[in-house]
Amino acid sequence: MRKMRSVLCLLLLCCSAAFVAAQRSSNVTSKWKTLSGDAPKVIARGGFSGLLPDSSFNAYMLAQTISSADWVAWCDVQLTKDGVGICFPDIKLNNASDIDALYQNRNNNYSVNGIPQTGWFSIDFNIKDLGPVSCGAVTALFSFNVGQPRFWWHTLIVCLKLGLILMPGTVKQGVYSRSPRFDGTPQQILTVQDVASQVKPPGLWLNIQHDSFYSQHNLSMRSFVISLSRSVIANYISSPEVNFLRSIASRLNPRVTKRVFRFLNEDDIEPSTSQTYGSLVKNLTFIKTFAAGILVPKHYIWPTDSSLYLQPHTSVVSDAHKEGLEIYAADFVNDVPFAYNYSYDPVAEYLSFIDNGEFSVDGVLSDFPMSPSASVDCFSHLGANDKPQVKLQIIAPQGASGDYPGCTDLAYTKAASDGADILGCPVQMTKDGIPFCLGSINLIDTTTAAQSPFSDIATTVPELQITNGILTINLSWSDIQTLKPAISTRYSDFRLSRNPKARNDGNFMSLADFLTFSKNANVSGVMISIEVSLFRDY
Repeated sequence: MRKMRSVLCLLLLCCSAAFVAAQRSSNVTSKWKTLSGDAPKVIARGGFSGLLPDSSFNAYMLAQTISSADWVAWCDVQLTKDGVGICFPDIKLNNASDIDALYQNRNNNYSVNGIPQTGWFSIDFNIKDLGPVSCGAVTALFSFNVGQPRFWWHTLIVCLKLGLILMPGTVKQGVYSRSPRFDGTPQQILTVQDVASQVKPPGLWLNIQHDSFYSQHNLSMRSFVISLSRSVIANYISSPEVNFLRSIASRLNPRVTKRVFRFLNEDDIEPSTSQTYGSLVKNLTFIKTFAAGILVPKHYIWPTDSSLYLQPHTSVVSDAHKEGLEIYAADFVNDVPFAYNYSYDPVAEYLSFIDNGEFSVDGVLSDFPMSPSASVDCFSHLGANDKPQVKLQIIAPQGASGDYPGCTDLAYTKAASDGADILGCPVQMTKDGIPFCLGSINLIDTTTAAQSPFSDIATTVPELQITNGILTINLSWSDIQTLKPAISTRYSDFRLSRNPKARNDGNFMSLADFLTFSKNANVSGVMISIEVSLFRDY
């Protein structure tokens, strides 16, 4: 029941965000710096694949619910042995489905782009192998494989109530760092026709990633696409292979279907020309001869250094637009580290691509389409004098503690400049009775005390669940000022460190200094918190 409530809350939140976005979009009149002047497209990779299994019906339908009104559904097309196109994120089916459990001896070895790979490939299965079976068969397979027979009854009830005809190859989350809680639900591998007819997205993008591989095995992506075009409108078709896009040029109406050349990493070799993608991006005049747009990894536009900090943007967006090419940016996700400059705010990252005052990409490819939808519809083109629709008090309890060590002069200065209304000071006391701002009485949590000469005075305080801590009340104010502050990283277990270049920047502030600073800063108030009072007896 708790999981059910969590899912319902998520859906309500998503629906609310979409409604607010739709309301905001009607008010935006500023001209976009896209090639057409229209708002950038939100392209949902496999639907809402950051949460639900990629290319599943549920992922597409959630994207339909929470995305911009003209969102585009992305489908990575794979071909079965009998030439049927399915939407699946990888050329190997075992990477995001349970097919390896269902067909344990059907794995194979193939060379993909010159790299030997082992797995369960779509070319080894006819569509009937993945095709419709009864609800009873699916539930039996499901309960057997998960090893929890009690689940079969629930699965069967859902299956019968919805009248589903399911495929035995059910999809699952293929990114193992993401939650598997939505795996195991009866979600079939969808054909391209299924997505078009069942989801009915306002836009459909077919990505043909491995035409050469399928051609080597006597399967034709060209024939599939041309045949499909008679019954399904694909608004975009992308491929990293020049020859494939050339081969379909004369058979597709460019006013209906845009051909997009997909760039891989700069050092990768494009098989048709034997040139690197890094060299091809410098010859967009050539790309224009067979494509209406390009799709590039986001680092082609905003590169980062080896420490994951942004470098100056390149000219690739303006270069593409000068050639009359639309340009789309890929690789947007919310749940892995991206440039520290954005402070883990995905909206800030999207805005740097679509509303930076200099250029805008024509669309973004994201696993989390709610974020770019909100960026486009809610947060773009906001001027300094725009009135907020809802007035909220922004409280920074330790300043901008995600950018700088909390409770330092730099953290408070950044919070004030970012628009915080109220600055907070959690008060700690020194041995000589000086009150100062720090997020914890244990100096090991927020300073370099553990690496200082004071490490030998560590103590244990069961009342505060502190083991081997160095307390502020055991050092004088002058002692504490010999230490360096340390940025707090709450999610270090997930490798989400904060602004490492500034991990020890800033100066501690006494309560008196904090009050003086706040009085002169552009804030409406302060919040003083006393979190530890039991030490009055020490």
